[in-house]
Amino acid sequence: GKSAVRALRSNDVHCTPVILSTPEETPSHRLGTYYLETGYGIRPSKVIYDRKHSAISEFDFSGYDFDALFDYGLARYTDKELFDLIDTNAPITSKMLKRLGNYGKNGKKGFDSIITRLQETCYVTTTDFVYQRDKYGMTYGWGVAEYSTPEKALGEDFTDNVYSLEPKESYERVFNHLKEILPDADEKQIKKLLK
Repeated sequence: GKSAVRALRSNDVHCTPVILSTPEETPSHRLGTYYLETGYGIRPSKVIYDRKHSAISEFDFSGYDFDALFDYGLARYTDKELFDLIDTNAPITSKMLKRLGNYGKNGKKGFDSIITRLQETCYVTTTDFVYQRDKYGMTYGWGVAEYSTPEKALGEDFTDNVYSLEPKESYERVFNHLKEILPDADEKQIKKLLK
């Protein structure tokens, strides 16, 4: 980790927000690697990430809420802007979010990428799909996603309890839940789903 930071700093990359963990916080103290398989002809290149037991997968981020990540420079301004809109107005549909945040043809770009990042990092969750209604009150068309923060969707008691879990315990809970709701899937398939 420190060697990587030194290399970045030698190329004038700002590294103040980098969190260097101790061996107690991340026992393997492994950086993680990626492998590039270069494509040839019509076959595209492939990147394989190996993050298993890396420092990032073992570090306890429970003390880093979204505002702290943003303050440390670990979250993008555009993500913070959309997160704040959701947090202030939750639950809120994607249609209303786009209107309030001025996303669209003549406005800001990247709504889908930002909302995906926020969901992948579990700062935002889909709480429902809301259907449009015609003048007779009948639903029609595709459902529009409704978003919220986990704290607002599930309650502070739930999230405080979850934040106290070790990553391995959380993984086991999710794994067992998926086994329960996907009885036809074998362990290998579920593990692949959780990668």
